[in-house]
Amino acid sequence: MQLSTALQYGDDPIRNAEAVVALEQAGLDVVWVAEAYSYDAVSLMGYLAARTERVQIGSGILPIYSRTPTLTAMTAAGVDALSGGRAILGLGASGPQVIEGFHGVAYDKPIARTREIIEICRKVWRREKLQHEGLYTIPLPEGQGTGLGKPLKLINHPRRADIPIWVASLGDKNVEMTAELANGWLPHVLMPEKVRDVFGPALDAGFAKRAPELGTLQITGGGICALEEEMFEPARQLARAMYALYIGGMGARGKNFYNTVFQRQGYADEAKLIQDLYLDGKKEEAAAALPDEFIERVTLIGPPGFVKERIAALGEAGVTHLHVNPVSADAPKLISQLKDWIS
Repeated sequence: MQLSTALQYGDDPIRNAEAVVALEQAGLDVVWVAEAYSYDAVSLMGYLAARTERVQIGSGILPIYSRTPTLTAMTAAGVDALSGGRAILGLGASGPQVIEGFHGVAYDKPIARTREIIEICRKVWRREKLQHEGLYTIPLPEGQGTGLGKPLKLINHPRRADIPIWVASLGDKNVEMTAELANGWLPHVLMPEKVRDVFGPALDAGFAKRAPELGTLQITGGGICALEEEMFEPARQLARAMYALYIGGMGARGKNFYNTVFQRQGYADEAKLIQDLYLDGKKEEAAAALPDEFIERVTLIGPPGFVKERIAALGEAGVTHLHVNPVSADAPKLISQLKDWIS
């Protein structure tokens, strides 16, 4: 099992990136760099490539709508070259609020677009003359544009033609496509006891079509982590605030993927209550309404024995990358302890 974390949001990206240097020295294997409506992920990934030596640098995630598929491939190849072969291309659809509200792009056909982007990226990295027909037609067909477009291949020779592609997916069809085509899966919240109930059929359908050369699907799972007793309650409050945001406020009524998964994990009544409270502006009440059992199962907060049990449960559920958000007075020490346990 490998160990990963996310680059922290904040107004000082250099300070946040420098913190990763210390975590790398403590044993961190992967750092994921988010891109919502913050600083772009790629700039930060490039800086991390220069400041680190071993840690893998993943986009977590690049929204599929904000770049052309070819630019996405070029970007991943560039970061991979700069980092010495340590890039991971994490892709996801984001959501209508960000894509339409911040980028001004229609949020449509996310699964079909992701499938085509994966195919195009791999063609670019293999340095094929790029030709593709579908939602993305490359080059532009006759009658569109100037008519001067022609098939081209990447000038550079990529360091790797098989840069890992991970997909953030929650819905059944998207999870199925991830299991079929991607190297890794970013499920956001993974309750190990409910993986088969919630995602099992979709994963199995994708695995049935998976090419053998892709190998085993890599999966992240874990959560907010605290091992020091004085940090337990602050960590739980942080977890409550975060999950209330996603379950209650990330999207609209009837269009919130995180709320749907929460329902399928066995919390249908709570899902409606939390969303109603959050969208009514009662954020603290929404956070308080999250069941204690849920917080316990989707975090790693507690004494060593408890945390080890939860890590074992994640491993049994298929998790290959323990993903943590450390809450500690000494984050590198926490990372070092976790690395020792999973090695």
